[in-house]
Amino acid sequence: MTEQDMARAAELIRGGGLVAFPTETVYGLGANALDAEAIQRIYRAKGRPPSSPIIVHVADEEMAKSISAEWPPLAHLLAARFWPGPLTLVVKKSPAIPDAATAGLGSVGIRVPRHPVALDLVRRAGVPIAAPSANRFTQISPTTADHVRAALGDRVDLILDGGPTTVGIESTVVLLTREPPVVLRPGMVSRADLEAATGLIWSVGFQDDLGAEDVRASPGRHPRHYTPRTPFYILGRDTPHPAGNGRILDLPQEPHAYATRLYAELHNADAEGWDWIAVEKPPETPEWEGILDRIKKASTPRA
Repeated sequence: MTEQDMARAAELIRGGGLVAFPTETVYGLGANALDAEAIQRIYRAKGRPPSSPIIVHVADEEMAKSISAEWPPLAHLLAARFWPGPLTLVVKKSPAIPDAATAGLGSVGIRVPRHPVALDLVRRAGVPIAAPSANRFTQISPTTADHVRAALGDRVDLILDGGPTTVGIESTVVLLTREPPVVLRPGMVSRADLEAATGLIWSVGFQDDLGAEDVRASPGRHPRHYTPRTPFYILGRDTPHPAGNGRILDLPQEPHAYATRLYAELHNADAEGWDWIAVEKPPETPEWEGILDRIKKASTPRA
């Protein structure tokens, strides 16, 4: 990646274009978060329904405040502890953010990415960047530039290749517009991490616990997400294997290493022509919650 690539990417963002770029979690499909028409291009490129909000990436806490109607003390505490990094804070949005980015909601999810290319792009563009994962809606998220090319092809104006991502699954999303705050989408910033940083007890919010608007405030809450084309199963200790020729993914026993490799292994296995692919069920403990969320939504129901 060259200086000219970065300069062109920033110009494209400012001009309403679409740029795919690496973050530490997955590759994002970015557009100017202040430009409603550019944001609509994201939805069309992904085949994403307008009811699914998009996370906005910013350079620092000051830029986050500039697109927020309120910035509560808890947001400052979490930003100081976890930014740059894979934690998205859902707060009340400023009128500067178009409703197109937030699915018409009065809140917006914001984070500062840790990847140097992502941070450089936001700073060069000089605007917040709306960026969901750079894939077709509900399909496996991309962790390399090649995954983006295969999924979106010429629907993107430019793809910045920053190598494989390191975190490997999407950010943790926390809702700060209600008391008590809740985790809307678990990730690799775990509940234990949040509790250690804040002294609060955090829960993972599900449909029955939240109002209709709160349920919709995070992406990734669709019941089917991250899905390969090949039938994909989670195998418990006594679960019989599906019929046909299949492959059980060999993934690390440590959660952070597992998350880093998960989507890449799913992409690889999905291209190999198996009748089915599977993983062995990870532990149901807080540090595995983000991984369990992703594989459950990606899995095929068994008859």
